[in-house]
Amino acid sequence: MLLKVELHAHTSDDPADEIPHSLAQLLERAVALRYRALAVTLHDRQFDVQPFAAQAEDKGITLIRGIERTIEGRHVLLLNFSPASERVDTFGDLARLKAAEPGGLVVAPHPFFPGRTSLREMLDRHASLFDAVEYNAMFTPLLNFNRLAERWAVAHHKAIVGCGDVHRLRQLGTTYSLVEAEPTADAICEAIRRGHVGLHARPLSVMTAAAIMTPLLTAEIKKGRLPQILVGSSDRSDSTPGTNSRLPTPNSQVPKRL
Repeated sequence: MLLKVELHAHTSDDPADEIPHSLAQLLERAVALRYRALAVTLHDRQFDVQPFAAQAEDKGITLIRGIERTIEGRHVLLLNFSPASERVDTFGDLARLKAAEPGGLVVAPHPFFPGRTSLREMLDRHASLFDAVEYNAMFTPLLNFNRLAERWAVAHHKAIVGCGDVHRLRQLGTTYSLVEAEPTADAICEAIRRGHVGLHARPLSVMTAAAIMTPLLTAEIKKGRLPQILVGSSDRSDSTPGTNSRLPTPNSQVPKRL
């Protein structure tokens, strides 16, 4: 079956960021938008989804355990791994975790976005460790840092997954993954590894993007944690602005553009 999936979402349990919504509120929003699976990916802490799994399943949603782990200063999404993912500090540690737990999924989040925690050159250096590359929901018709990630994924035969990187509930629903799988965490991760995943990506208006980013950046400034803005190309889209939808392609790891 084809599942609408969010693989990158934060809740008020996040130890690093101030997130206004709880898991219960995130679930309600996901139900309203007809999602079928949701990964909770707090910064450097794996949230125990098991106590909430039955409640979520009653609502038609599969919860996937995850973490947005800081590895050698860069963010990496680790999905469907054990709590040992909290102890991954180096890419060597990650290689050992993958070998010990082959059912896990490693995703490169916002790899070429401005900011000190984006993977950038580390993605090339450790390409073999990544199963998929994120197409992040924070983009507009004129400014899209995902284009470099998309080209990298195609060149390296990696899956592309749409993610909201949800820090505010309004971020859910514009960009997401469509996975051809049974509704279990293991099946979803395995399908993505095999490339049975499609991408739906709708750009935000400039006003909407600004409304989302302003409180996030304000919170960072208050903490003295404003991300370092790196000099680089915005890599603007050369396609007509609008919704990008790609369906799963069983014989290819990279979904085709419709």
